[in-house]
Amino acid sequence: MTLTTSFYNWGTPSDVGDGENVRRNSTLICVPIMAKTVDKMLVEVRKAKQEGADMVELRLDYLNSINPCDLQVLLEHSCLSTLVTIRPTWEGGDYKGDEGVRQSALRKAMELGADYIDVELKVADEFFESIDGRENTKTAIIVSSHNYINTPSVEEIGDLVARIQATGADIVKIATTAIDIVDNSRILQLLTYSQIPMIGIVMGEKGLMSRILSAKYGGFLTFATLEDRGSISAPGQPTTKDLLELYNFRQVGADTKVHGVLGNPISHSKSPHLYNVAFKSVGFNGIYLPLLVDSVSDFLRTYSSPDFVGYSYTIPHKMAGLECCDEVDPIAKAIGAISCMIKRPFDGKLIGYNIDYMGAIAAIEEGLLQGTSNGSSTKGSPFDGKLMVVIGAGGAGKALAYGGKSKGARIVITDSIIEKAVDLASKVGGKVINIAELDDFAPEEGMILANATPIGMQPDIDNMPISKKALKHYSLVFDAIYTPKITKLLREAQKSGATIVYGTEMFINQAFIQFEKFTGLPAPKELMREVLARNT
Repeated sequence: MTLTTSFYNWGTPSDVGDGENVRRNSTLICVPIMAKTVDKMLVEVRKAKQEGADMVELRLDYLNSINPCDLQVLLEHSCLSTLVTIRPTWEGGDYKGDEGVRQSALRKAMELGADYIDVELKVADEFFESIDGRENTKTAIIVSSHNYINTPSVEEIGDLVARIQATGADIVKIATTAIDIVDNSRILQLLTYSQIPMIGIVMGEKGLMSRILSAKYGGFLTFATLEDRGSISAPGQPTTKDLLELYNFRQVGADTKVHGVLGNPISHSKSPHLYNVAFKSVGFNGIYLPLLVDSVSDFLRTYSSPDFVGYSYTIPHKMAGLECCDEVDPIAKAIGAISCMIKRPFDGKLIGYNIDYMGAIAAIEEGLLQGTSNGSSTKGSPFDGKLMVVIGAGGAGKALAYGGKSKGARIVITDSIIEKAVDLASKVGGKVINIAELDDFAPEEGMILANATPIGMQPDIDNMPISKKALKHYSLVFDAIYTPKITKLLREAQKSGATIVYGTEMFINQAFIQFEKFTGLPAPKELMREVLARNT
């Protein structure tokens, strides 16, 4: 079988461009086209090219009908390389018709010059028998297997790859489903060692990293959806724009260092927007991913490669992250939680830091100074002698409590789990109140309130951790949440006359410090502030 030039180029990084725009991988971006009519399909093909895709997958199973004339029009008028797929319902697609007709249409696609066709493993032997002797086609045949339930073991996937290769496939495609983020490692491992072109995708939100890191580990292609289409061909698909602009997909190479934010939930995080742009601006060869993690220890044990080098920690993993460190900064140890982890280059040790308290306390101090009559600085910290009520005794709450205490504030802790509040209060010399007492707690006026719980975070934006009437007793209210920027708590606090401090201020202050720990370079502060403003 004679194959296309792009097929023969598989596995050779394409160093196109210069400086920050150099292309460090040969992995193609393929956009599935799922419109109901030929005209709408061609419109979407043109959009895919405009958005920067390398090729399109013509999902003919979504057409209202399939006929040779329509297929010829699609292939002749496509402005990108084409992969023709007619996915049957028994493999997760939309085709419900006769199998013989379906395979006949795939053979017709080969005759008409499609660059690639997709044939399911279940019928691959039958299909190859039907094209026996067709040696002069330019079409490469992808033989695919889709698992919508889980990701099997490495051994089972290896056996599956061998079965696909045995059919005579030009390209192997395996798509599985992520139950846990560690499932990605099995597919990435196979991509690394594959001797023939391979498409390896893990579906679902926990599988996002496989779609992006396929460029690092040598995947033949990855799939992305159009920016404004709203529909995807498989769960967890990013948009073409996100791949190219958010994750700098073209610049991901075998030596790219991997960073990310560990949390659950994590889709709300703005950290990837911030760090990836900042990395690119200073020419740092790194990528930053949202990592939906269930078990921190399992994640770190699985992704122990020297190329996985730095992490941010958010709810609920700040304390679990500390337990996985080889060494912990004294302040983080005292707080009992980390917000940043660095893999030390020379020995691979995991070093934990708590940077949250620096970002939060600096932001609140600035707010307190602005709240004074002339905004001028006084001797010592504006925290000194203030009563600070911290809602939440988790990682962020601990950082706020320790930070406030270090600046001279008197600390009061409340949490829905009273034992956690008692434990934290004992460590900072503070007092405890039951969460049910919070609304009536008013020993003095002009207190500081700090919310360190996820109450009010997207999508729970209509709730707040304290009643409106209680806010009148506080001169300043801080919310660690930064999505949305203006939470209901902050809106109501502002109405009550309190100075408000956004979680974005804590976020950006600690981001500067983390960036410098990740890269060893000065943070591009103005750029990072601009990016955060655009994304909150």
